[in-house]
Amino acid sequence: MFATPAYAQAAGAGGGAAFAQFIPLILIFAIMYFLMIRPQQKRVKQHREMVSALKKGDQVITQGGLIGKVTSVRDDEVEVEIASGVKVRVVRATISQVLTQTAPVAANN
Repeated sequence: MFATPAYAQAAGAGGGAAFAQFIPLILIFAIMYFLMIRPQQKRVKQHREMVSALKKGDQVITQGGLIGKVTSVRDDEVEVEIASGVKVRVVRATISQVLTQTAPVAANN
């Protein structure tokens, strides 16, 4: 009627087997890093550089789809003229693309 006691089996060397179970997880993370995370970081860096290089006269597109010319640049906002006499203030980070950049004025000697 009573069940016989179960005997524990001797544990084998499982150090190598535990590491082998993590190899697929490490490979998946490495693939995700190189295919998704790293390119996104590059795009964010390029956008940050583009926004910091904005200057008066640049033609820009905002994330809302407005196309206009930069008339003044402040710390964290830009004034964009979207039509003759119509100026709007937008946050620098909402500039999605610079269409044409103004060339620096050459100094006359």
